[in-house]
Amino acid sequence: MTLYRFLLLALVASVTLLGALPASAAEWKPFDAAAFATAQKEGKSILVDIFAAWCPVCRAQNPILVQLTREPKYKDLVVFKVDFDSQKDDVRALKAQSQSTLIAFKGETEKARTVGDTNEKSIAALVDSAL
Repeated sequence: MTLYRFLLLALVASVTLLGALPASAAEWKPFDAAAFATAQKEGKSILVDIFAAWCPVCRAQNPILVQLTREPKYKDLVVFKVDFDSQKDDVRALKAQSQSTLIAFKGETEKARTVGDTNEKSIAALVDSAL
């Protein structure tokens, strides 16, 4: 297991353990191209979070995303975490240029994208665009 994959799994686990998300919260998953494609084909609301463990902006975005996705209105949202350093092919496939990229999809349609945003209201608007 690479260090980056380990960090990704640790981050996803900490999100779950630090705030035991209620049953009405969004589903968080490490990014997997096949699972992402399935979610798109099923017309799901999707948020893709392209992060790097070393990135201060990503660390600022994470608590905002965790808090937002606890809200009941996001119960059907699927959040995919993409490790910028270890998942380069996936980053390229998503046409992302850098870490701290957030992309909202409704099914196969990209609804919104932002890079480096740490404003809670604009991040909430981006996530809402996937609903």
